[in-house]
Amino acid sequence: MIVIRPYQAEDLIAMTALMLDLGYPTTAEQMRSRMGIIETLPGSYTYLAALEGKVVGMIGIRQIYSYEEDGFVTQISLLVTKKEYEFQGIGTSLVRFAEAWALERHSGMLYLTSGMKPERIRAHKFYKSLGFETTGYRFVKKLTIPQSY
Repeated sequence: MIVIRPYQAEDLIAMTALMLDLGYPTTAEQMRSRMGIIETLPGSYTYLAALEGKVVGMIGIRQIYSYEEDGFVTQISLLVTKKEYEFQGIGTSLVRFAEAWALERHSGMLYLTSGMKPERIRAHKFYKSLGFETTGYRFVKKLTIPQSY
């Protein structure tokens, strides 16, 4: 049975491994630093999926108030399933959890962004199978942060 629960500090090593599965190699120290900041941000939440006590997936959720219409919207800012546990319902369980979480907080929309790389095609099919629609593009511009920060 898949159990979804809030992130805890002792999950750090498992989360670091999940970041590698997502394609973002990260050290435990980098993850600790990131989580130290994320945990302080209002509206940002991290949940883990566990199977038989082992962490096998993770979802990051952000709730924000919409500029475009009245009401809250919820962003899935991160979604990953451990590679060897794919196709076992973990990703679906995490998304369904996010849907229920959003509705409990009166959020009328759930959205996410995903890259356009060929290796993301499977993920796109997965999102569409769960009822997500492609509604636009994501534009990214990398900036150089001044050293004084």
